[in-house]
Amino acid sequence: MPRAELTVTVPEGIWIGDVSRRFAADTFRVLTAFADEETGVGLLELDDGTDSDAIRDAMTAHETIQDVTTLYDGEEDVLLQFETADPVLLLPLRESGVPLEFPFEIRDGAATWTLRAPSERLGALRDQFSAFGIDFTLERIRDEQYERDAPLTERQRDVLATAVAVGYYETPRDATLTDVADELGIAKSTCSETLHRAEATVIAEFAERADLLED
Repeated sequence: MPRAELTVTVPEGIWIGDVSRRFAADTFRVLTAFADEETGVGLLELDDGTDSDAIRDAMTAHETIQDVTTLYDGEEDVLLQFETADPVLLLPLRESGVPLEFPFEIRDGAATWTLRAPSERLGALRDQFSAFGIDFTLERIRDEQYERDAPLTERQRDVLATAVAVGYYETPRDATLTDVADELGIAKSTCSETLHRAEATVIAEFAERADLLED
């Protein structure tokens, strides 16, 4: 199953984006969170050295926050429970059926997410991000089971997995070779050559396992 690492840009007007941009040097660690269509509830951890009182005041003052409760205030960290009336950041996950790995961190308006889901659900998540107007960058995607079994280089795995994620192999195609190259930040010619080598390796491996090759 593919494992994707994303950087998600929190839209303006969403409390955790606004507050984390205001306190740009601090790390906001979300330990857990869940949402329905109207509200979201979660636990937020702040490390020692942050101005937790100022952050809590900023959260409380935000128009989308309904409640903030301090659950723990220790020497090394602070744990806050929050409730928001606008859980838009979690709704694409909910609508696409993609589980999010916790904890995840937000710093200066950018959330770092790790996801494990079938390729079709990752594609659905991409569509939901677009529908909700949320920008994201695919930092890395790889199939851990396939990595253990297939003789591809790490670069070939990254290129092939990205091609799958952006819809290059859909029928009809949702993405072109240029789209794959742009997603990876590499030249189209490099992408084409690497992808061709990866495809050849995968096909040869499949043919051997399926006993399609004649002796």
